[in-house]
Amino acid sequence: MTNRRSFIKQSTALSALSILPNASLWETLFQNGYKMEALRNNVGIFTERGGTIGWMISDEGIVVVDSQFPAQAQNLVDEIKKKSDRQVDLLINTHHHGDHSSGNIAFKGIVKTVMAHENSLKNQKANAERANNADKQLFPDTTYKKGKIRQKVGGERVALHYFGAAHTDGDSFVHFENANIVHCGDLLFNRRAPFVDKSAGANITNWQVVMEKGYKAFDKDTQFVFGHSGNGFGITGTREDLKAFQNYLGKVIEFVKKGQAAGKTKEELASATEIPGAPEWKGRQSRPVNAAWMELFEE
Repeated sequence: MTNRRSFIKQSTALSALSILPNASLWETLFQNGYKMEALRNNVGIFTERGGTIGWMISDEGIVVVDSQFPAQAQNLVDEIKKKSDRQVDLLINTHHHGDHSSGNIAFKGIVKTVMAHENSLKNQKANAERANNADKQLFPDTTYKKGKIRQKVGGERVALHYFGAAHTDGDSFVHFENANIVHCGDLLFNRRAPFVDKSAGANITNWQVVMEKGYKAFDKDTQFVFGHSGNGFGITGTREDLKAFQNYLGKVIEFVKKGQAAGKTKEELASATEIPGAPEWKGRQSRPVNAAWMELFEE
């Protein structure tokens, strides 16, 4: 009976998820409740459903990075209110996807500034227009175009870095400089085959460049937070994980090039469950393989 209730609960949640923009793209992770985990210097992470949320909560300022979905964002807001009666100083979106930004609406009226790359705002607005749900969005009000933008919040400096098209054309690394913690959003899928959003300007070849620039921009003591991870792997790590993911992306391109040259079809290649040279990224490879094929042979 318990298993049946669990199945019904998950099926209902999936039905609700399907009405959200791009909902079919997300492999939803169901957890019993949420988790607040401190990392260092008043900076931590929130996990429940969707891309990992980063937070800084101190007497001097509050910052939130990404917002999952509305219900999950409200859980975080409730936790923040238990710790502080301050207004949220800064809400950042690493990129526009619904499991990272549709929870923004929970911060309406309680956040001073919402920040993202200008392409992230463009993509979020485009998704909202297609879904006719702009009234359910809280869009960034502050954007940047090149390089980085930095804002001081309390005793912390928070910098957004843009290194070009990757997972989308509007992804930011978010660096809590004093804590030396970087939120990668979906710039890094830790040992999990990534979604490559070609409809929003994604580029696997340049994604490798972005990983290299990120590796050089930060240091061996930097702690990284990832948007998603594969089974058995964590959502935090080191800059060596950037190198590993860069290698995986390169191996995807190589796999598709060699496969096409050998006469294999896109469908045959997309059925792969492992990429040669990157065995830790197990499971279906259809999304990155299809995106690589498009990039190499159709664009």
